[in-house]
Amino acid sequence: MNKVQAIPDGMHSLTPHLVCRDAAAAIDFYNRAFGAIEQFRLPAPDGKIMHACVLIGDSQLFLFDEMPAMGALGPQALKGSPVTIHLQVEDADAVFARAVQAGASVAMPLADMFWGDRYGQMIDPFGHRWSIATHMREVSREEMVAALQAQADC
Repeated sequence: MNKVQAIPDGMHSLTPHLVCRDAAAAIDFYNRAFGAIEQFRLPAPDGKIMHACVLIGDSQLFLFDEMPAMGALGPQALKGSPVTIHLQVEDADAVFARAVQAGASVAMPLADMFWGDRYGQMIDPFGHRWSIATHMREVSREEMVAALQAQADC
C-alpha cells in the first residue's frame, strides 16, 4: 500500500481559492497579467468551472465560478472584498504594467516603500485586490518603525 503525501508536491500550506463571476475569463486574465499556467479545470455539466488551478510563480491559485445557490459569491456580487492577494515578483514595474494592460485597475500606484519594497495595488477585472511587490532593500525593524512614525507625524 502506497502512502499518500498529506501535502502533495507543488502545494504550499496556504493556497488562495477565489470565487469569480467568470472563472474561465479569470484564468485567461491571470495568464496575460501574471503568466499563470493552467494546471487543470473541472467543468460542471452547465459549463461553469467547479474547480480550477493555475500556477503563478511557484504557487498554486484555485478558483471557481460563482455559485449563488451555494453561497459562493465573488467580490463583484459582494461589492468588494476585504482580502488582498500578495504577489512577490522579480520586477514589480513590469508585472504591474502587464496586469494593467490586461485589464486591471490601479488601486495604489507603485512606489518605493519604507519597508524596502517597490509596492503597489491593483484590482483585477473580477474584483479581487492584488498587491505586487519586489523587495529592493533590507530595512531593520527599527528603521521601519521610525519611518512609519515620521509619516504619521506629517
